[in-house]
Amino acid sequence: MSTGIIILSAGNSSRLGNPKQLLYYKGSTLLETTISAAEQTSFAPVVLVLGAYATEILAANPNLNINYIINESWEQGISSSIAAGLTKIIELDPDTQNVIIAVSDQPFISHEIFEALLEKQRSTAKPMIASQYSETIGTPALFNRQYFDPLMSLEGNMGAKHILTENIDEVATVPFELGRIDIDNETDYNNLSK
Repeated sequence: MSTGIIILSAGNSSRLGNPKQLLYYKGSTLLETTISAAEQTSFAPVVLVLGAYATEILAANPNLNINYIINESWEQGISSSIAAGLTKIIELDPDTQNVIIAVSDQPFISHEIFEALLEKQRSTAKPMIASQYSETIGTPALFNRQYFDPLMSLEGNMGAKHILTENIDEVATVPFELGRIDIDNETDYNNLSK
């Protein structure tokens, strides 16, 4: 049962004012950390969705060796990036059974988290597995093929969390307490750097 990974990295970091994907933490950019975690799994295909800062990100990562797609409609919200990434995954492997949606601003992401999502799906047979932190659920999250159409149908800034919360009986979770730490603004980054 093949599992792909979509790394969402198309936003314009409006609250930060520069591409947060390229912020450094412990010697790597946040994006490099996410890509590295994905590459350390056996999951494929891995698709990076770029948008607002595609030129800067590609210039900063000249040796990028994963599939990527530039979402020209990134201004329409995260839903358009999810659809772009999922379309590319299905194009690369039409038999993909699961997709993990990840973001590029969780500095503590690891391959163990990605692998735990699939392990939990195997042990529970639930079609959706989410990360749990700070009394909420979120990314990275795994979606079985039966939820590909709803993912494609999201609109505007409605992310995949909407599908999780609307179908909570179909969701199991894995603990990822440090998943609560993401970088939205200068204060977040300064707190992380301390």
